Amino acid sequence: METLRILHTNDLHSHFEHFPKIGRYLKKAQADTSVDEVYTFDAGDFMDRSHPLTDATEGQANIKLMNGFNYDAITIGNNEGISNPHWVLERLFDHAHFPVVLANLREEDESMPNWALGHKIIKTKKNTRIALIGLTAAYPMTYGPNHWHVKMLGHAMDQQLAQIKDKYDVLILITHVGLKMDRWLAKNYPQIDLIVGGHSHDLLPHGEKVEHTWVTQTGKWGNYVGDIHVELENHHVTKIVPDTIPTASMPAEPEDEAVIQGYYDKGQKLLSEHKVAKLPEKFNDDKIAAVQVSLDAIADFAKTDLAILSSGLFLTPFKGGVLTQYDLQKALPHPMHVVRSTLKGSDLWRLVMEIEKNRHYLDHFHLQGMSFRGKIFGQMYYKGIKVDTRKRIVYANGHEIDPEAEYQIACLDNYVLVPFFPTLAIVGENEFLFPQVLREVVGNYLAKIYPLSSRSEVNDRKK
Repeated sequence: METLRILHTNDLHSHFEHFPKIGRYLKKAQADTSVDEVYTFDAGDFMDRSHPLTDATEGQANIKLMNGFNYDAITIGNNEGISNPHWVLERLFDHAHFPVVLANLREEDESMPNWALGHKIIKTKKNTRIALIGLTAAYPMTYGPNHWHVKMLGHAMDQQLAQIKDKYDVLILITHVGLKMDRWLAKNYPQIDLIVGGHSHDLLPHGEKVEHTWVTQTGKWGNYVGDIHVELENHHVTKIVPDTIPTASMPAEPEDEAVIQGYYDKGQKLLSEHKVAKLPEKFNDDKIAAVQVSLDAIADFAKTDLAILSSGLFLTPFKGGVLTQYDLQKALPHPMHVVRSTLKGSDLWRLVMEIEKNRHYLDHFHLQGMSFRGKIFGQMYYKGIKVDTRKRIVYANGHEIDPEAEYQIACLDNYVLVPFFPTLAIVGENEFLFPQVLREVVGNYLAKIYPLSSRSEVNDRKK
């Protein structure tokens, strides 16, 4: 008999407050001599640009810390693949001490990224061949504008299975596709023994068996670590026992708080060194002023006259005086992208009616996911649009909407994906604009409208 211990994480999202405990747990478990072998995997979304240190180092701080976790293989999530510009992802793993398995992402010329493997076969000390295949969520709408070709899961699986036929004894998938798609994979590919998953933030305390395949996931943010016991006979799996360990149950050390605060302080210092603009006093503690200038910013970026934004995006107001990258990151931590949506006048009217219908409901609606890093959705604000709610008339640029005319409006990917404004997703011709995220779009606009006055300040911004 052969025994394995498989440790796994997913959706850490730069929650560095858990990293000291996780690191100690993994190190101790990796030294376990009661089993024949220990392997450690991560299923993606390990970085999140809402943390100052991740943002300031473009994820390199995450890679350095993950090197200390001694992963045997990882895959990427949408936060690595979509929130990062193409060139950032290209060099993200330059200093990684672990392989990245990712079968369904290609460069625009259809070549494999030079930092990824479609699959990897590892051999245990007892000569069991374990095949690893990595998959990430297939989002063509957002990977395409970021100059990647993402492949559908079935296509990628068929291709990889053909390549590894008769070359493995055990098949493990490391996926960032969500529980629903993990179940689909398990049902359609019975040769899979184990799926180490992520993306949907589901906590499966003791895994879930889907026909012949075990599916595992540890929730989000490093709140749990997965710990799986595997038994094999004659190189084939006979038993899998998944478990999850609450990070809160792991012992703390006296220096943990200082280490965790140090991660934040370092990121804050690095971002604060980069000055963006010099704002007038009207921005002091005035969130609406921040919303209005940001509406101008996304409209300018998308080259539209019309725009919409919600106040819940702004976690803090801007401030008068010198605005730094840290100030922007603190106010707008969301890794969202601007979308230019083209709508017929009748559809634009319908969109505005959807906004007005949901206005009071959304004002205090607690929202999670869809790249939103705030707490509540908030109030919707318009640029170039006015509404006579009593008469149900919508005006664009001072004129009543022409039902047959074509209009373009700047919005965010979040509004296309959430269900509150279905018109955008159903009939909008939506162009996702890359690579800048929302705060970069706003920062670039502020730098143009309220430039830094001295040469030294301008040089600081260009660093």
